[in-house]
Amino acid sequence: MPKMKTHSSLKDRIKITGTGKVRRYKAYQNHLMNGKGKSQKQRLGKSPVMATGDVARLKQQISNLK
Repeated sequence: MPKMKTHSSLKDRIKITGTGKVRRYKAYQNHLMNGKGKSQKQRLGKSPVMATGDVARLKQQISNLK
């Protein structure tokens, strides 16, 4: 039986913390940063923890990420 492969795009989009939580990245922080305000840039710098419903949905694909 072939092994389940990790979804390649998830490796770059999410990170697993030491306690097992999943952190994701936000959109709107790659270019055109001059037009954005200071507070918006500060908010975009922090990566939020992914919601539990989304983690349950991605559990099969992130099982190979460590």
